[in-house]
Amino acid sequence: MIFTTRPELSGTFGMVASTHWIATAVGMKMLEAGGTAVDAATASGFVLNVLEPHLCGPLGDMPAMLWPAGADEPTVFCGQGTAPAGATIEHYKSEGIELIPGAGLLATVIPGAFDAWMIMLRDHGRLSLRDVLEPAIYYAEHGHPMLESAVGSIADMADTFRNEWPTSAQVWLPNNAVPKAGQLFCNPELAAFWTRLLTEAESVSGREAQIEAARNAFYNGFVAQAIDDYMRDACVMDGTGERRKGVLNGQDMANWRATTEPALSTDYHGWNVSKVGMWSQGPVLLQSLQILAGDDIAAMDPNSAGFVHLVTETLKLAFADREAYYGDPSFSDIPTDLLLSAEYGAARRRLIDSTASVVQRPGEISGLEHWAEAFQRSSMPSKTPVSAGVGGGEPTMAHLGNRSGDTVHIDVVDRWGNMVSATPSGGWLKSNPVIPGLGVPLNSRAQMFWLEEGRPTSLAPGRRPRTTLSPSMARAPDGTRLAFGTPGGDQQDQWQLSFLLRLVHHGMNLQEAIEAPLFHTGHLQASFYPRRTDPALLMVEPQFDPDVIDTLRQQGHKITVSAPWAIGRLTAASRSPDGMLRAAATPRLMQAYAAGR
Repeated sequence: MIFTTRPELSGTFGMVASTHWIATAVGMKMLEAGGTAVDAATASGFVLNVLEPHLCGPLGDMPAMLWPAGADEPTVFCGQGTAPAGATIEHYKSEGIELIPGAGLLATVIPGAFDAWMIMLRDHGRLSLRDVLEPAIYYAEHGHPMLESAVGSIADMADTFRNEWPTSAQVWLPNNAVPKAGQLFCNPELAAFWTRLLTEAESVSGREAQIEAARNAFYNGFVAQAIDDYMRDACVMDGTGERRKGVLNGQDMANWRATTEPALSTDYHGWNVSKVGMWSQGPVLLQSLQILAGDDIAAMDPNSAGFVHLVTETLKLAFADREAYYGDPSFSDIPTDLLLSAEYGAARRRLIDSTASVVQRPGEISGLEHWAEAFQRSSMPSKTPVSAGVGGGEPTMAHLGNRSGDTVHIDVVDRWGNMVSATPSGGWLKSNPVIPGLGVPLNSRAQMFWLEEGRPTSLAPGRRPRTTLSPSMARAPDGTRLAFGTPGGDQQDQWQLSFLLRLVHHGMNLQEAIEAPLFHTGHLQASFYPRRTDPALLMVEPQFDPDVIDTLRQQGHKITVSAPWAIGRLTAASRSPDGMLRAAATPRLMQAYAAGR
């Protein structure tokens, strides 16, 4: 067994942890310029749009959590755009599809990340829009070293770009060639987009007025117009291999704005853990904690077969509830209080035994049996394999055998104690063709809707898709506040649960808990096209003792062993009551970094 005990980073000025070293450095620059955690996170987020275009983009989506200094609890900023007015089940089925493709114009929802950044910056930042945008403009205009993983995504899509998505070829294939890893790569069209946005914002005076002008330019001005112009005529190859038009238009953009809402939370062994709402998968973590509340996790070896089995079976139950009962509370009466209750968690715990479950087991909730039945119908493993198609497949980690997109994550805490956890995603280069004049593509989050009436995740105009994006915050018994998260699609709350349990019960510091061996189940109903299930699948890192892996096989888990140090990209930042700040980032894939002083 390989287990390291590197110390976590500590200081008192500010901490930034993100999924790219340049973005981490840019965040620190904002803190050193007198900015807050929000200024740092926003600047880092825009830079990540440039540095990791295979993982996130300006036309994507983002839930974020902000815990202001002195506040009792965090606030959620919802940058998850909704389905366009023309996105009806009837229309989508008339296009000859039963599942929404993983790429293409029908897969897009209203871009939401930008507005969430703006309202957070307006109300909780100190720096100007120029301050936080200039680093991203610089790297888009003058270039940045292209990541090997980004090159792989471009190479996978090169023929599609050339033959089907020519606007993408113009951006991602300079001189009609796949860029090389490490070479400087520029996106002048994106630089021009942001420069124009900044110019229009600065046509008025005052920090808040400029931010409002930028929001207007994005949702009512030239950005919305560019999207509307393109969508009016575009008919492009999607994830099914067919050419189809989309339904998003400028009016959809004009009618939508980001919102704020209280976080959901639960108490666990003296800790209080907070997550994004039922329109995300975040409550899976809270449900899992309630299921495990009666177990003596502290007495278990956190790298043992017993620990892995119990956590895995817990997650199967929570994810079954996610697929049956989660959705946009603005459209459906989600049984939130029941799902997060201690009594419900205890009842679910009684279903776990020493054998790996191979069936989907949502809880029985009176009056909502039809939701559970709909999930169980859709979760039946397909007898005929379905291809993920052009640009499709779950945006997950490279160790799963493809070069699909992914997500990014940022955790920041500043000298005053303000704290941000944000998970920007969507709009990655494989999701859709580049919008002319903007240099970036639309998102594909609509693939998480179902084309079946009567479910909380049924496609409907104005409804939020049940996203996988899942930032987290927690408060320890001693008052220490923690921001943490990870990219990774359906795996996000799985890796976060292991991290948190090891932190709570086994005396590990942030870095130790992040570096401990990770695992996740594929048993769940996948959120991404083609929405597969893989009953009893369990992926584990080879850092686990071989005897542990053998025991898990004997319990009925269908084991896949990943490459070494390949699962998860967790980051975290904390502030203790004495003012000490700490941060940590995973060494896996050599991509995430933490910095501070």
